[in-house]
Amino acid sequence: MDVVTLLQSASLLVPEETATENDVTAHDVWEYLAHDEWEAALGLLEELGDGPPLPAAFWASMAAAAEELRLERSAAWCHWREGETRNGVIRADLTLRAPSEGGRRSPLPGTGVLRPMWDIGARTAAGEPDYKIALVWVEDAPVLEPGGRATVRLAPLTPRSWCHLEPGQVITMHETRTVAGTAVVVQADFRHTEMCLGDS
Repeated sequence: MDVVTLLQSASLLVPEETATENDVTAHDVWEYLAHDEWEAALGLLEELGDGPPLPAAFWASMAAAAEELRLERSAAWCHWREGETRNGVIRADLTLRAPSEGGRRSPLPGTGVLRPMWDIGARTAAGEPDYKIALVWVEDAPVLEPGGRATVRLAPLTPRSWCHLEPGQVITMHETRTVAGTAVVVQADFRHTEMCLGDS
């Protein structure tokens, strides 16, 4: 499928009443497509995706279009959002431990490639922390510097284990047994996922 068709397919999945903060709608996307401004159209559709939840097919079409345009970060972001439509949205305010306190010395990559362990309150039969693994996406930045703070999104490898999370809950990130960062959950939205129904 070509880029235009993919972007047209995605725009048709956006409700007519959906608009960005700047009053951009799917109609504006079609204007860009008519002038072969594909990258701009993709960017507008990404903005529209920040509104009411859109189906996985929207993000799948967007990811395929971004791949055709060789926009690696956009493609990775759209695949990430497609996963969130199935598994829920987890966002947290993460503060990394400073290198002087034993924290990481290199920046944390921001595009969902790092898979640290997390203490989310689960315990083993012996009462030890039962760490869970989740990928990390740093919002609005390519990396998170050592000792830095940012809003991140988490993609658990075992999503069902995270259904109990609630805003305000404190969780810790581990790359070894030592705490690498502390995060406060700001969003834990599983309303559109079947696996968490009845778990709350």
